[in-house]
Amino acid sequence: MGDRRWVARVWVVVVLFAAVAVVRSVQVGIPLRDPAGSVLLWRVVISLVIAVVLAVLDQVVRGGRAARNVRGVLAGLRTRWPRRRVGLAAGALLAYHLVYFCYHNLKSWDVFNQPRDAMLLRWDRWLFLGHSPGVLLHDLLGQHVAAYVLMVFYESFSTLITVAVVAAVVLVDRIRDGYVFIASAIWVWILGVGSYYLIPSLGPFSSAPREFAGLPHTMIQDTQARYMAQRAHLLAHPHAHDAFAQVSAFASLHVAMTTLVVLMAHYYGLRRTTRVLAAFLALTMVATVYLGWHFAVDDAAGLVIAFAGTALGRRMVYPGGGAEQRRSKPADPVAVGTLAS
Repeated sequence: MGDRRWVARVWVVVVLFAAVAVVRSVQVGIPLRDPAGSVLLWRVVISLVIAVVLAVLDQVVRGGRAARNVRGVLAGLRTRWPRRRVGLAAGALLAYHLVYFCYHNLKSWDVFNQPRDAMLLRWDRWLFLGHSPGVLLHDLLGQHVAAYVLMVFYESFSTLITVAVVAAVVLVDRIRDGYVFIASAIWVWILGVGSYYLIPSLGPFSSAPREFAGLPHTMIQDTQARYMAQRAHLLAHPHAHDAFAQVSAFASLHVAMTTLVVLMAHYYGLRRTTRVLAAFLALTMVATVYLGWHFAVDDAAGLVIAFAGTALGRRMVYPGGGAEQRRSKPADPVAVGTLAS
């Protein structure tokens, strides 16, 4: 019965958020869309493939000598993955991707709101004593090598989040602990899209393009141009089947989701992994401002959303907190290493 309660709480949030997306869809007169299957269909498929790969690798490590052949690995997988655990894991991933699908559609329709970039530019300059934080970073780090290095960190975000979400479900000993990550991520996406509607914005690359004109041309500029073209297409032809926008600045969910991964690594007791991910987060925050994707205040808001989402996710899965304090840990150093990888 306990399982049904915490799983049910997750799905209540998913259903309510989906209802919000449907209501907004009716308001704007545009159906929910999954362009080329890239937001829902293919992400679900990729997650399932990653889950199978991680489950096999995890079993090879956990099984030791018994997992030296295919028969031993399959036997171990049958023991670790009974139907109930498979169902819970699949349900967690489905819930996450449904929320992400609704989030992306709501984000697309945010283009109908008037951007407030001028206000965010003023906030940034006030915080940095009249200076642009992006320009300050360009002066400090230069505008060549740093641009390519930070581009790598920024663009690796999607891979990090995709793997982390699946790993949290597959590698934990007790799947309820994996749901803490899923529930927290769900709340981050929900709070994040709420922040988009609270302060609609496009980002410094659009509102202050001269500040980033000295950066070398990379895939970043191509992506920014594509996002602005998508926005213009949606505004001009909102009912076109391929009209779908992806640009919003406040808050930075690059920062929010990366922070969530750091917090979850700490939650699972992975101290070395937490330190590495914290360094990755710091570079991601620098990259978002340096490359013109976000205002500095967007990053600050992303941090707030990550902590709020984590608190809500933990509360939803472990409302009393007592069982959470007794949550299972990997039983040996090998298991810890597996979870950290």
